[in-house]
Amino acid sequence: MRLNEITYTNAVPIDGYGPGFFRIGGQVHEGPVLTGPTGTKSWGGYKDHPALLALADHIDVLFIGTGADLSHIPADLRSTLEEAGLGVEIMNSPAACRTYNVLLSEGRRVALALIPT
Repeated sequence: MRLNEITYTNAVPIDGYGPGFFRIGGQVHEGPVLTGPTGTKSWGGYKDHPALLALADHIDVLFIGTGADLSHIPADLRSTLEEAGLGVEIMNSPAACRTYNVLLSEGRRVALALIPT
């Protein structure tokens, strides 16, 4: 088996998570967070459409982690994102973190919006 070192672009991986926080690139972020090729910042949740739309030219797929359990996002948010040309994948936050890290390691153009568990 050959192992290769993973090199990330401007985006950084999710190092860990727990109740109310995410550790991204070695830094702890409390509350909802948005991370991807443009950096990591606090996210205003489902009503914060502009922060997600700003990623449209930088990514192909946006993963939205809905907390500890999988739940639907508001229909207007999904349609707004899809109209902007963003692929949207909804999953619980732990699964979203794992999937994001795998695709990020492959050099894919992805971002991640997370609600804490």
